[in-house]
Amino acid sequence: MLAGLLFANDEALDRPGQLTATLPFGGVCLIEYQARLLVAAGAAHVIVSVGRLTPELLGALGRIGKRGVTIDAVRTAAEASEKLHPLSHVVMLADGLITTQEVVDRFAVEPRDALLVLPEEDAAPAFERIGGRMAWAGVARIDAALIAEVAALPRDYDLQSTTLRLAAQALASQVPIAPAMLHDGHGIEHASAALAKRGRAILASIAADRRNWFNGWIIAPVARLAAPWLMDRAVPSAVPAGIGGTIGLAGAIAVVLGTPASGLVAVLAGCVGLGLGRVLAVLRDEQGLARAQASAMAILPALAVVMLGLALGGAEAGGTTGPLLALALLFTGGLAERAIVPPLRRRWWSSPPACLTVLTAVTLLGSPVAGLAAATLYAAATLIAVVETLRPDA
Repeated sequence: MLAGLLFANDEALDRPGQLTATLPFGGVCLIEYQARLLVAAGAAHVIVSVGRLTPELLGALGRIGKRGVTIDAVRTAAEASEKLHPLSHVVMLADGLITTQEVVDRFAVEPRDALLVLPEEDAAPAFERIGGRMAWAGVARIDAALIAEVAALPRDYDLQSTTLRLAAQALASQVPIAPAMLHDGHGIEHASAALAKRGRAILASIAADRRNWFNGWIIAPVARLAAPWLMDRAVPSAVPAGIGGTIGLAGAIAVVLGTPASGLVAVLAGCVGLGLGRVLAVLRDEQGLARAQASAMAILPALAVVMLGLALGGAEAGGTTGPLLALALLFTGGLAERAIVPPLRRRWWSSPPACLTVLTAVTLLGSPVAGLAAATLYAAATLIAVVETLRPDA
């Protein structure tokens, strides 16, 4: 069982009386954003260590609970230990931490206690030093038993710092932070101005979900450029999605009418528009709209494949190669997508837009049938990899 441990104790440096955890970040507050990362990584239980319950924090905890996870606010390590299942694996995020889904996912699947670290000389003052000329970069994976050890210590011991020290003393593995993580904006901030400075560009990149290469290589750059501009002008999330959906449907019609190359390009452009709309919805915490647009990003490529299969069947005067390959792609890609467990996703694995990209690329080279075959093989390779990853002895 995966649980999350968050902290809401420190006050913002430039807003006396307000907790860092409740500073605005990406349309929500920082602790909601942190909880969102944990839930996406598979956490079913989130514990928040609090010094005092402010109205803003109470509101944030209520909104986190609406995400379908158990949420508990605790004041001491003993309370935290009582709430945690004794066999839980816990991902702990530092108070004021800004990070990416990729980082949290990495620690969600760690088999043993681990700390994200960086050299002390490269660490900002907000990073806690753990000895050995290393500093903690704000993410840890620990067992619930370690929280129980902290609970046995005097009550006035700080939960975050003490847990960190015990993990380091127990020789938890140290995972060096990748330079790309720092480039993406990973850090700890306790001032609203610094938080806002990091904010929108990193959020656009994070919301694109780079566990999926289509999102990371195609949607993320578009979102990084367009999302801040659209948010500044209060453009509704449905606008880019609506434009993308319209272009995609027009492309699907073009495919069945006999222009597969240009039609597939239009469908792919439609998926990009839907992806940008989903990023805006995620940033604004419009969960229903984000889910709808994610579903549309799966449906639109499937519709294009169906149309292509029909077009090839007609063009071949009753031939079955195109329709059979289209059916195989739909079946294999659908199985792979349903089998993927989000925290275990590998970047190269397929997704409906990724399969569409392969199909479009090969079709532009002159062979729609070869495009269907290539996309089907890609989906089949993903399905095999997913099954191997989920095997108990893997």
